[in-house]
Amino acid sequence: MGFALPASAQTAASGPSPPAGSPAPEATEALESDEQNLAKQLANPVASLVSVPFQFNYDGRLNTLEGGWRANLNIQPVIPFSLNSDWNLISRTILPLIYSGDAVVDSGRIFGTGDTLQSFFFSPVEPWNGVIWGAGPAFLLPTGSSAVYSVRQWGAGPTAVVLDQIGPWTIGVLANHVWSFAQSGYPAPDVSSTFIQPFVSYTTSDAWTFTLNTESTYDWVARKWQIPLNAVVSKVVKVGPQLMSFGVGARYYAVSPNVAAKGWGARAIVTFLFPK
Repeated sequence: MGFALPASAQTAASGPSPPAGSPAPEATEALESDEQNLAKQLANPVASLVSVPFQFNYDGRLNTLEGGWRANLNIQPVIPFSLNSDWNLISRTILPLIYSGDAVVDSGRIFGTGDTLQSFFFSPVEPWNGVIWGAGPAFLLPTGSSAVYSVRQWGAGPTAVVLDQIGPWTIGVLANHVWSFAQSGYPAPDVSSTFIQPFVSYTTSDAWTFTLNTESTYDWVARKWQIPLNAVVSKVVKVGPQLMSFGVGARYYAVSPNVAAKGWGARAIVTFLFPK
């Protein structure tokens, strides 16, 4: 679906010629259509699109006294591999870089890495009855540089995503569950955690995307929910030769345990896109 040119640009030979070196209307329409298509692929977690998102999050009211703050940058490369004519393998990595102040009472300011979540989705090339899906294993790697930022456990479990794209709409849910199977260094509580992310997004003809989701986590050991609600607006643009997406948004923690973020937070995303 291309961008509709204004009526003055739809006149035929009677209108003025475009300036030398400027793209023809057809070329502009095709470019914008490509950008819209990329925006829709970006809304699909198992699209065959190489992307490298840098997701910045800021949260406050972290500790039991509702003080403290945390700023983290999630580096989230997505790399698809073609296994054969029928199946793709999508690798999704989340590596956090974290800077916080009193995330735990009187812990002071700490900078370091968090634990890495590595997911693999086996996904059919062609949707099944219009439904896009993928499933595979997820691995928790204890790469956290501090006990404040790490569960100090190796973990693994299943992950899956299912979605449908109808016109400008993308509607779906991504989920995983991770169990710990080995400790890393020091004794630490076991991990049994379920993550559920329902999402809905709307992409306009000029590549703006409006997204609502939750990133809900249930800790089966502590028996507690954390449910942040996120609203993000993003835009695919071309910066020189590089296709990119820029996004900003806000979130609100509807449910949160005492030792986790509460209230309002902020999010910003810069994504480098590498279409085939």
